Amino acid sequence: MEIGVPRETKDQEFRVGLSPSSVRVLSEAGHRVFVEQGAGVGAGFTDEDYEQAGASIVSQAAEAWNRELVVKVKEPLKPEYQFLQKGQLLFTYLHLAADRSLTEHLIDCGVSAIAYETVELPDGKLPLLTPMSIIAGRLAVQFGARYLERQQGGRGVLLGGIPGVRPGKVVIIGGGVVGTEAARIAVGMGAQVQIFDVNVDRLAYLETLFGSRVELLYSNSASIDEMVPEADLLIGAVLVPGRRAPILVHRSLVQKMHPGSVIVDVAVDQGGCIETLRPTSHSNPTYIEEGVVHFGVPNMPGAVPWTATQALNNSTLPYVLKLANHGLGALKLDSALGKGLNIQNYQLVHPAVQQVFPDLVG
Repeated sequence: MEIGVPRETKDQEFRVGLSPSSVRVLSEAGHRVFVEQGAGVGAGFTDEDYEQAGASIVSQAAEAWNRELVVKVKEPLKPEYQFLQKGQLLFTYLHLAADRSLTEHLIDCGVSAIAYETVELPDGKLPLLTPMSIIAGRLAVQFGARYLERQQGGRGVLLGGIPGVRPGKVVIIGGGVVGTEAARIAVGMGAQVQIFDVNVDRLAYLETLFGSRVELLYSNSASIDEMVPEADLLIGAVLVPGRRAPILVHRSLVQKMHPGSVIVDVAVDQGGCIETLRPTSHSNPTYIEEGVVHFGVPNMPGAVPWTATQALNNSTLPYVLKLANHGLGALKLDSALGKGLNIQNYQLVHPAVQQVFPDLVG
């Protein structure tokens, strides 16, 4: 099969769909890989690295897109819509629940769109979302700590504190992979940490990880209303696979936070769980609303592309290989990959996304 790897066009998105080592595996399996010139440079991979791995370097985006299977990292942006075509397999992060325009276009153009974030194992785990969730969770605290600095618009709080001065308070809404990794870094910094989650079993598991170092709280509106105003750093880490994240922190609650506090909502690519949070970019990552610094970059792992590309490829390569070997037949051979299918034959087929856009079904 011919596989295309375009250069990412999202603002400061330096990850790349396939690493040279992944290209080598695919080439050795008899597939032809076409990589757009410079696609891997931001992640530390040269065109020569790809050529040595067996790829062909193409100078134009259209030459990478015009293939049976296109492997990316982020969703196609509007300038890329022209490259989408009937019968094409697209394998990337899509997050359609937060993007009606893209959903409509993917339906209209006849591609088969498979989303990394909805590939789901029988036990409910999301193997292609997990590596980026780990990175995003860890970065959420790293970015939050930076923007708490006074020079960045924050209130000037050192998360770890020092002897004689209390540490900063980190409130994390959601105890999944993102929330767990955020807590791991925040605890390592010496912050005071609280995690909210609606799953009591998950809270019990988190206790085995953190013991008394993290305060584990059942998530309801009353407890969130009580704790959020005292947060120096509020992290949104809510995930409902395939659907928009529910709004759990309303504007009226943000208004009660200390001026210069920081909000990082990792759920922003699924609509966000904090009412005042809107998508930003690595070029312009923050804005101040209600006196609070808001960070809403939807492609946070793009800040560490060398690590993120390899972590993503470790998980995606087996599925890419199946798609290359079997085409759409791979969706029947692998039930987890089958659950990743969002759009096929001009139809919106993923149940969760159908619930978000019921008028697009049928």
